[in-house]
Amino acid sequence: MNIASQFVKTATLVAMEESIFTKIIKGEIPCHKVYEDEFTFGFMDIHPIQPGHVLLVSKRQVTNFFDLSDEEYQGLMAATKKMARHMSGVFPDKKRIGVMIEGLDVDHVHVKLFPVDTGEQFRHEPDMNVEPDHDALADMAKRLSIT
Repeated sequence: MNIASQFVKTATLVAMEESIFTKIIKGEIPCHKVYEDEFTFGFMDIHPIQPGHVLLVSKRQVTNFFDLSDEEYQGLMAATKKMARHMSGVFPDKKRIGVMIEGLDVDHVHVKLFPVDTGEQFRHEPDMNVEPDHDALADMAKRLSIT
């Protein structure tokens, strides 16, 4: 990559508006935190696809997962594996822990993890108009927290 293209890429990243996830990571917006390491921040999704839906977010805001450095990507994937393994112990009756790498609704790379038994459960669209149940989310965060 030449210096001009590196400058454009850097300028683009600097100009990017902070996502809601960046504000959560900075503590500007509250969350039900379940995980944190050098590269990754994890919290409960307030509109879960299924109960137990966790979001693992790269600490550096990028749009596409392939824009993460190799170290950041490996850190995010290691955190994903660690959380999925932990979740399988919390939800032993579920067949799988579904995993999606996304950045569609929020322009910030994130991994969705949630317990499922069927493809229909995996593809479920949550009702975004329902008010979050913060008591239930806090209880679930206690069960899923990795310290």
